[in-house]
Amino acid sequence: MSEIMLPRQNLREETAALRARILDKLSQLPWDGVRYVHDIPGLTLYRIVAPAGPFTSVSEPILSLIIQGSKRVHVGDKTLVYDESCFFLSAVGLPMTGHVCEASEGEPYVAATLRLDLEKLRRIIADHDIQTVEMPERDLGAAVGAGTPELFDALLRLISLAGSPADIPFLANQIQSEILYRLLTGEQGARLRRFALAGTNSNRVAKAVAWLRENYTRPLRVEELAEIANMGVSTLHHHFRAMTAMSPLQFQKHLRLHHARELMLSEQLDAATAALRVGYESPTQFSREYRRAFGHPPLRDVKAILNSGDSRRDSID
Repeated sequence: MSEIMLPRQNLREETAALRARILDKLSQLPWDGVRYVHDIPGLTLYRIVAPAGPFTSVSEPILSLIIQGSKRVHVGDKTLVYDESCFFLSAVGLPMTGHVCEASEGEPYVAATLRLDLEKLRRIIADHDIQTVEMPERDLGAAVGAGTPELFDALLRLISLAGSPADIPFLANQIQSEILYRLLTGEQGARLRRFALAGTNSNRVAKAVAWLRENYTRPLRVEELAEIANMGVSTLHHHFRAMTAMSPLQFQKHLRLHHARELMLSEQLDAATAALRVGYESPTQFSREYRRAFGHPPLRDVKAILNSGDSRRDSID
């Protein structure tokens, strides 16, 4: 067994009993298809009974823990694979594509995602003077880390609040703070801290990412984006690509294509209208880039999703 696989196998064994208890709790919940939206804001649960994908989404900062199964996530030209031994952390909203790798009726893919409250994260760092080992700032805004017993124990207690909703206002905030503390003091703590705190290059690029997400339909001027990030153009390019695995222009294109796909699915818009709505001036260019991103021309792709009832129209984290 490789040096990488051995720690993962050890983590699976260490968390097996906790994950079994989580699965038991989840079996008692009133599922609606593949998703259960918990009463705790930002906590969503997923259950899929066959390998599936691709799922395309523009994520929020999230923590995702797989209770059973495995998943592959593509961010730009980077690929991350995680399973029951890992957590997936996105510290900044990124366009991404995911595939559920392992799932069956007998052993479905089951996962939980928790939206990260960056303001709460900053308060924890300040109140407890959390220091982390410094790492190079030019790294991807998403990462895979060790799924420890402490994280799964906190997740179990959080999910269990579905059975006692009166306790949610008091206990949910404490458990969520505990989860953030575990992340900040774990192996990905330095990465998370940099994105949360002002003054770091990661935080500056995160501001540029946030601006692009709000203004993806506008023509992109990299000089303007650099001013928003308070960085030089060349520095912004280097750090932006390191964080997102894309250039700012590629990032904008991914945002436009993802949103156009959602418009065609949710509002039944034709490709040309959707293209204009998201900022494309040329429907031909839109169709060409759409096919390159999703594998099929817009009309064929959307028809295939609608006719098959495929859950690719939803993000499965």
